[in-house]
Amino acid sequence: VQLQASGGGLVQPGESLRLSCATSGFTSDLYAIGWYRQAPGKGREEVSCIVSSDGSTYYADSVKGRFTVSRDNAKNTAYLQMNSLKPEDTAVYYCAAAKNPGKYDYWGQGTLVTVSS
Repeated sequence: VQLQASGGGLVQPGESLRLSCATSGFTSDLYAIGWYRQAPGKGREEVSCIVSSDGSTYYADSVKGRFTVSRDNAKNTAYLQMNSLKPEDTAVYYCAAAKNPGKYDYWGQGTLVTVSS
């Protein structure tokens, strides 16, 4: 399974971005797609995930109400809609895929999101 994240960029506080995670390979039996981020000088943080079977979602408290995760199975692509962006959202964002609960097995390269005025 390969993952390709895209959609990062430079935005001002309060603006929006949509990240995409295109997947390829044996994607039909993936358990979940997750989004992580790593800010400069900080550890990696799980931001959100979406379970393939029932569409259930998880959000970190820091993004709840502002970010929305979704998945288009026909396109084998997951999305992270990020609204009301804050400077503290600045990070490299990664998507990952899990075959089973509790562990991500595949990782994409990151896409940089910078929120600054």
